[in-house]
Amino acid sequence: MNKRLLPIGIQTFREIRERECYYVDKTAYIRRLLNEGKHYFLSRPRRFGKSLFLDTLKEVFEGNEPLFAGLHIHDHWDWSVRYPVLRLSFGRGNFKEPGYVEAMLMEQLAAAERRSEVVSEFATAPGRFAALLEALHDQAGQPVAVLIDEYDKPILDALEVPEVARANRDFLRGLYAVIKDSDAHVRFTFITGVSKFSKVSLFSGLNNLKDITLDPRYSALCGYTEADLDTVFAPELPGLDRDQIRDWYNGYRWLGDERVYNPFDILLLFDSREFKAYWFETGTPTFLVETLGKRHVSSLELGEMVGSDELLSTFDVDHIATEALLFQTGYLTITDAEELGGKRLYQLGYPNREVRQSLNESLLGYLVQDSTRQMANSIRLYRLLEANDFAGLKTLFHAFFASIPYEWYTNNDIAGYEGYYASVFYSYFAALGLDITVEDSSSHGRLDMAVLFNGHVYLFEFKVVELASAGAAMAQLQERRYADKYRSLGQPIHLIGVEFSKDQRNVAAFDVERG
Repeated sequence: MNKRLLPIGIQTFREIRERECYYVDKTAYIRRLLNEGKHYFLSRPRRFGKSLFLDTLKEVFEGNEPLFAGLHIHDHWDWSVRYPVLRLSFGRGNFKEPGYVEAMLMEQLAAAERRSEVVSEFATAPGRFAALLEALHDQAGQPVAVLIDEYDKPILDALEVPEVARANRDFLRGLYAVIKDSDAHVRFTFITGVSKFSKVSLFSGLNNLKDITLDPRYSALCGYTEADLDTVFAPELPGLDRDQIRDWYNGYRWLGDERVYNPFDILLLFDSREFKAYWFETGTPTFLVETLGKRHVSSLELGEMVGSDELLSTFDVDHIATEALLFQTGYLTITDAEELGGKRLYQLGYPNREVRQSLNESLLGYLVQDSTRQMANSIRLYRLLEANDFAGLKTLFHAFFASIPYEWYTNNDIAGYEGYYASVFYSYFAALGLDITVEDSSSHGRLDMAVLFNGHVYLFEFKVVELASAGAAMAQLQERRYADKYRSLGQPIHLIGVEFSKDQRNVAAFDVERG
């Protein structure tokens, strides 16, 4: 197979096809959508190919048959019928500014009117939107395909200014209600964005919208599957470790049988041939990290959260559930699902190494607030671990906590302290990309943290003490025989009991023994 152009940053279907770029055929999903429904909603994290999918829909409805030669839908669509398309996007602009979202929409509607030579007589955005749908229908003799991209960005961008975010939400609620009222003029609707606002808060007027976010049939509608890499991108694989690609970037799941890759990561990997946090670095999650910090969410909890359908949909200006925020933005994904008492529960976890490593690095930056010191500590940790220098590790861990501002320790009970201290430990190890398991269960109990590195096993137990407790952490490691589970690896095992002093706000004991 010959190499093709990598479509990095290209969100236009026509350009991808005409320039003969790599393209993963998603048109079988389009065929199914068209055959089984009319109004759809899809939530996916940023840079997952949502805009390209909308553009592909546009070309289908406009009847541009040559672009689909060799694709699934080519022989399953009547290309002689062409539908008018109204595509709206909220992907750019300063939505923190009051009234900006309405002004921007008015500009888009005006542009659509100019292209179709429609004259508007309505002063309000909903009225103008409804009139345009009717006019396009009358003009073409066919109902309109309505495609809305980044529907939620005017709200998400303004979350730090709640009164503006609420105003933007209320404005959009009125706009989206027009689609239902204009149903006779609409052939198809597809709305997409990052978050999944509850129908009550945003789609109360569009209650016939079908949410396919967690529909297993559409789980791979956005993203690349393992099969896609092995077939479409086969020419790019030589010279790259397939297991390493999987470890770094695979793992996103929306209840389908397959996990998927973020396309942005894969395309940049194939281009640069280096493993980096490409997706994570395109959007520093400042709001997310600050929210986790203010809510005192331990980084150890992030890989083992549980959410229900209702909880994962609880997203609004005045109430954003931590689980929903992490899941919808792509920092956690579904690792397992089960039915419990008639309710479906989802186990959430990090999708891959990129997210686990990068998010913990950002959380450390929020706590330490000194990037230079944080980087120096991380490098030192790696070197000391390589050398099994436990005296040096004790000194370094003491420096970790000494570098954290006093105010982070206030307003916490002793149980909170333990989770907090352990969280800092975990984040430093996770930010290095090490193989870590937290709360590892065995027949003897639950181990706080296990680290596998450089042919050695490190088993950690954390305790917060009021006074010196004469090795309580180490005693628990020994009494519960946590090392037994790891003996089959045939690697040296190190038991590390770490005790924190609530009064000193630092490491009080750091005991090490061979397991």
